[in-house]
Amino acid sequence: MPDFSVTLDQVNALSRDDFVATFGDVAEHSPWVAERAAVKRPYADREAMAEAFIDAIFDAGEAEKLALVRAHPDLAGRAAVAGNIAEESKREQAGAGLHNLTAEEFARFTELNDAYRARFQFPFILAVKGADKHQILRSFQQRIGKEPEAELAMAIRQVARIVTFRIEDRVRA
Repeated sequence: MPDFSVTLDQVNALSRDDFVATFGDVAEHSPWVAERAAVKRPYADREAMAEAFIDAIFDAGEAEKLALVRAHPDLAGRAAVAGNIAEESKREQAGAGLHNLTAEEFARFTELNDAYRARFQFPFILAVKGADKHQILRSFQQRIGKEPEAELAMAIRQVARIVTFRIEDRVRA
């Protein structure tokens, strides 16, 4: 995440290229979301901006939605431990306490991540802001038995929540 926040007037004044450069990483490794949201400017407020991003996600084709979900890292996964995830993902996971797991907890997360990926072919997605590791594990356990179509829809809704949180962090109301 950039170490600054911008006003809505600044957001609306950005060129398309600068907008994508500034917000292209809001949807994990998927700048196409910002590209599509950019055309809905000027935004009346921060909520309208978030809605433009969400619309871009929900209006995407199934292959794009699946690629967007697959661009997310596992929660407390191997990439997170190695530090190979986006800065915002690191911060969000740390905020949920996932950087301080015991060996047993890490083993449980690894087991659930592997089982979830085997079942759904994409990572478990949860907007972890405000959650703790126990809530995340409960959510994992509740969702792993869902039908694939329902779980993909849930993953997309969680991505939309993540995008909203990230915009709220970057854009002053």
